[in-house]
Amino acid sequence: QEADMSLKGKTLFITGASRGIGLAIARRAAADGANIVILAKTTEATPKLPGTIYSAAEEVQAAGGQALPLAVDIRDEDAVLAAVAQAVERFGGIDMLINNAGIQHVSPVETFPIEKWDAIIAINLSSVFHATRAALPYMKAKKWGRIINVASAHGLVASPFKSAYVAAKHGVVGFTKSCALETAELGITVNAICPGYIRTEALGNDPATLAELAKRVPARRLG
Repeated sequence: QEADMSLKGKTLFITGASRGIGLAIARRAAADGANIVILAKTTEATPKLPGTIYSAAEEVQAAGGQALPLAVDIRDEDAVLAAVAQAVERFGGIDMLINNAGIQHVSPVETFPIEKWDAIIAINLSSVFHATRAALPYMKAKKWGRIINVASAHGLVASPFKSAYVAAKHGVVGFTKSCALETAELGITVNAICPGYIRTEALGNDPATLAELAKRVPARRLG
């Protein structure tokens, strides 16, 4: 019998969902009729600006899903716990957690700003722990759940001048493996995906730069 892969009625809790990969996941799931909890650290006062949780919510609803936009600093454990509680109150639970939020900074180790290191570890790695820790009890209660951590090719290999990012993404891969073992018999799967260069706002629009990045990919194209 063919498995039902529809996300209709499922609730997805997505960090970093106001743009890029997170927003693309939200739009696709919304097309199936999913409920999307959109987390991002939105500071813009104008809801109509693109790249905010509010514009993302409009896109989700236009695609056919229900949206709950939440402005959350995912470095704050209490704020993440509160966001999970809001999601459960609104939609009755969390079926899927997509840990997608991430930032980058490029610098040699000896001049790498301490505050940048701390922020990258907090946002790219520690937030994955905070959100997983908060969401797991609800998944265990249902005996079903899906956790997908957006790591990176840098969770498997390294590049120079990206020490914090590489360290954090290797940490995400390791954390994923540990959680997968803990939940293997509980109806909950935990996986990481490790994308390479993906055509998002973060890459910019300079044709020469995009062409150069594509050369580094075996398929000679951006994701």
